[in-house]
Amino acid sequence: MSEPIISVSGLRGIVGDSLTPELAMRFSLAFAAGLTDGPVVLSRDGRTTGRMLADVIRGAICAAGRSVIDADVVATPTLGVLVRAHRAAGGIQISASHNPPEYNGLKLFAPDGRVLTAEAGRAVLQRFQQGTPSWVPYQKIGSVQPCEDTTTDHLGLVTAVVDLERIRRFGYHVLLDSNHGAGAILGRRLLEHLGCRVTVLGAEPTGVFTHPPEPTAENLVTVGEQVRAANAVVGFCQDPDADRLALIDASGTYIGEEFTLAICVDHVLRSRKGPVVTNCSTSRMTEDLAARHGVPFFRSAVGEANVVDLMKARGAVFGGEGNGGPIDPQVGFVRDSFVGMALVLDAMSSQGESLSQLVARIPRYAIHKSKVELPRERIAAALDALAASAPDAACDRLDGLRLDWPGKWLLVRASNTEPIVRAISEAPTAAEAAELCERAERVLRGNL
Repeated sequence: MSEPIISVSGLRGIVGDSLTPELAMRFSLAFAAGLTDGPVVLSRDGRTTGRMLADVIRGAICAAGRSVIDADVVATPTLGVLVRAHRAAGGIQISASHNPPEYNGLKLFAPDGRVLTAEAGRAVLQRFQQGTPSWVPYQKIGSVQPCEDTTTDHLGLVTAVVDLERIRRFGYHVLLDSNHGAGAILGRRLLEHLGCRVTVLGAEPTGVFTHPPEPTAENLVTVGEQVRAANAVVGFCQDPDADRLALIDASGTYIGEEFTLAICVDHVLRSRKGPVVTNCSTSRMTEDLAARHGVPFFRSAVGEANVVDLMKARGAVFGGEGNGGPIDPQVGFVRDSFVGMALVLDAMSSQGESLSQLVARIPRYAIHKSKVELPRERIAAALDALAASAPDAACDRLDGLRLDWPGKWLLVRASNTEPIVRAISEAPTAAEAAELCERAERVLRGNL
């Protein structure tokens, strides 16, 4: 058997191999044991193994004396809204995000509707590693309450941050690719509420993906062709749990995930001035836009929980991650593809411009990624050597090693699950970005 990925942010593995029903049950109980009084909201993203895991987790939580609000299939950001709306003690989303179909996992939510902080996640991890399940007598078994309406609260929050009537006047034709994940449940309703004519691909949350689930350029070639064939003005492409959004323009050209956050930030800062937060692996497009609008910009360590922590600390008006995950505090402190769709349409309608015209106003850079196999015990020395090799760069150890030069940067981080380091660079041209990663590889390999 392979090893599951267990961390402060949750659990992920291959079902029937590294992720077993027993493991999911024990991890869920370790989470529930640390919660205050109140029900736990349980949901899933539509994967074929989600119902099985939901059955196991629901039964275990009830057997431990807690009640469950069962939302069945909903998007991850919707779960955050439901936890707040029902004043629940916490929430569990059964999802493996963008991983292949054989994977599933658990994302854990705090009572305020955000993913757990690193500190709270460490406490769950400790209970999981040290504790054993504690069952209650039959008189104290928890109850199960179905959640009859899972989308209205989230819909209202999203539409409140845009000019609903202005968007409706344009009557946009859009294509939504939910790829048989959870996204179309709210996605179709939201887009129709915004006055759009909607073509939906993969509306049914069966988990039988039409294409690989990560919304990357190579995985969305056929979707781009369908956007163009449908004469849609934009293609919205979600990952299975709908916390990430990639964009395709009317010509069928893949715009990508990094531009999702950048377009949202550029639009929001025209009316809401204040700090912006992204993680340290996100494109500098957003940093440039913050400077253009004259607002403070901050970087966090990689990970949604870290972004949210810094957003709260700095009073950010917007934030997110460059993987297509915008976070609007007025909706919730969760990456949210629905926020992304609504704000992109709001930006288009406010400027009377197409998606490609919005993109043309955004600073553009090239990103390159690579990885190097490196024994874990050699990583610290290798990063020190890399820092020493670049005395002309600003050095940041917030998360791995980040080196910044004017107009370009390099980030090198150790994997949490493999004996490798990952390098990501950004520069004005693809050649310059590739050269930065190659330079890093040469130094890192010299320390093997």
